[in-house]
Amino acid sequence: MPSSYSRLHDSYDSDKWRWTSCVKWAVVLGCLTVLGVLLALAVLNRPPAPKEHETLPEEDGGSDSFTDQCSMVLVESIPQQVKYKANATFGIPLENVWKDLISIAKDKVEVASFYWTLTGEDIGVKSPSDIPGRDILKDLEELPSRNVSVRVVTSVPTVPTNSTDLEILKQKGVQVRKVNFGRLTRGVLHSKFWIVDRKHVFIGSANMDWRALTQVKELGVVVYNCSSLAKDLHKIFQSYWDMGQSHSSLPQPWPSKYDTAINKQHPLLVKTENVSSRLYLTGSPPSFCPLSRTQDLEAITSILSEAQHYVDVAVMEYFPTTRFEKPQRYWPFIDEAIRIAAFERKVKIRMLISCGRDSDPNMLPFLKSLASIDNPHQDMDIQIKLYIVPVGNQSDIPYTRVNHNKYMVTDKAAYIGTSNWSGDYFLTTAGVGLVVSQHAPHPIWKTKALQGQLRAAFDRDWYSEFAVDIADLGHHPDCALSR
Repeated sequence: MPSSYSRLHDSYDSDKWRWTSCVKWAVVLGCLTVLGVLLALAVLNRPPAPKEHETLPEEDGGSDSFTDQCSMVLVESIPQQVKYKANATFGIPLENVWKDLISIAKDKVEVASFYWTLTGEDIGVKSPSDIPGRDILKDLEELPSRNVSVRVVTSVPTVPTNSTDLEILKQKGVQVRKVNFGRLTRGVLHSKFWIVDRKHVFIGSANMDWRALTQVKELGVVVYNCSSLAKDLHKIFQSYWDMGQSHSSLPQPWPSKYDTAINKQHPLLVKTENVSSRLYLTGSPPSFCPLSRTQDLEAITSILSEAQHYVDVAVMEYFPTTRFEKPQRYWPFIDEAIRIAAFERKVKIRMLISCGRDSDPNMLPFLKSLASIDNPHQDMDIQIKLYIVPVGNQSDIPYTRVNHNKYMVTDKAAYIGTSNWSGDYFLTTAGVGLVVSQHAPHPIWKTKALQGQLRAAFDRDWYSEFAVDIADLGHHPDCALSR
C-alpha cells in the first residue's frame, strides 16, 4: 500500500465503519496512482511527431540542427517543336536541373531509374536531339574523378536496349546494382529519383533517357537544402540497394533502420519565403514499405477523399485494372475514389490523360465511363481530355512524343509521382511520390508555392491546342486511341 494510506490508517480510531471507508479510498487512490504511472510511461514511449525543420537521425545516431530550407521548384521537359502561347509559364527545364545537381554535388550522388538510354546509339537512332543526354552522361562519368561517390540502382526486368551507359559509368568508378524485382515482387523498379549529398532531391516522371530531355513531356520537382527529406528518400534507395544483392529476399518485417518518422500522419513541416509546407514521401509496392511508410495508393486515395473543390489529374495511363499480370483483374480503388468525390462532395474533376502512337486503345472505354457520369443537373462535373504531342518529323524515334506526367493537384494538396494509374504500379512495382500541402498569401501562391505552380502548369496544358476532349477526338494520326 502507498505510505499515504498507512499514515491515514494510523490516524483513524477502531471504528469499523470508518476503517472500511478508509480501505475503499485507499484502493481508489492506489488505482489512480498506478493509472498515472502507466499514462506517463505511454507518453514517454510514444514516438514524437517531426518538428518544424526537423531532420532524420544519421545512421550513427547523431542528428543535424534544424536548418532545412526545403525550397521546392517545379521541373519540366517540353518536347522539341511543341510550342505554347507566348504568355505560357513553365517549370525549370529538366536538363538544367540535372546539370545543376551534378555541378553542386560534393560528396555523393544516388540515382534510381527504370532504365538508362542517354545516347541515340542505345536505341539505334541517330538524332541531334540526343546531345543533352550525351552531356549528362559525360558529366556523370566525371563525378568519381571529383571524389564524388556515385551509386545507381536500376531494374531487372527492364526495357530492352543496346545501352552501354552503365558499363561506361562502372568503368569510371560508379557503383551499379540491378534489382531483380521480377523475382522479388513480379514487377519492376519504376522509381525515378536523384539524391545529392543527402540534402537535394529530384523526383519525377523522367527516366535516365535522352528522350526525356528533348522528345517526351516530363514533370517533376527538385527540392534543395532539405536534408530531412533527402535522408528519408535515401532509406528507400537503400532498400533497393540492399535488395540488389544476389540471392536477396524481402525482409518481413523490414528492419527498423528503414523506418521513417515522416508520413501522412506526421509530415515534415517547413516554411520558406512565406510559404508553409507539409511534406511526406510515399512508396510502393507494399512489400517494399515498412509499416511507418505511407503507401502510394493510400496517399492518392486520401488526397482524393480530402479534396473539397477541385481535383486535377495528369497521368500517362489510367486503367481501373491490372495491366501486366495474367489474368488481368479489375482494380477499382482510385476510380471509386474519383467517382465518390464527384458524386458525394460535388468536387470538380479534370483528368488529362496522355495519348500517343503507342497508347493502349483499351483505355478509352474506362475514360468514357468516367466522363459519362458528368451531369450538370446533379452538379456532377467530370471532364476528361487527351493530351496529344504532335509527332511531326520525329516519327523515327520510338516510344516518344508523349506526355509522361504523373501528378495530381487539388485545393488541399499536390502529389508528384513516378507511377501510372493502374493496379500493377501499386501492387508489384516500385514507385515513389511526394505529397505537398501548402499555405501562402495569395499574391505569391502561383510563383512560390509548388501547388500553385502545378495548378498553373495543368491549366496551361488543359487549355492548350494539344488537349482534346474525348468526345471530340475523332481520328487523330498521333493518338492510338482514335484508331
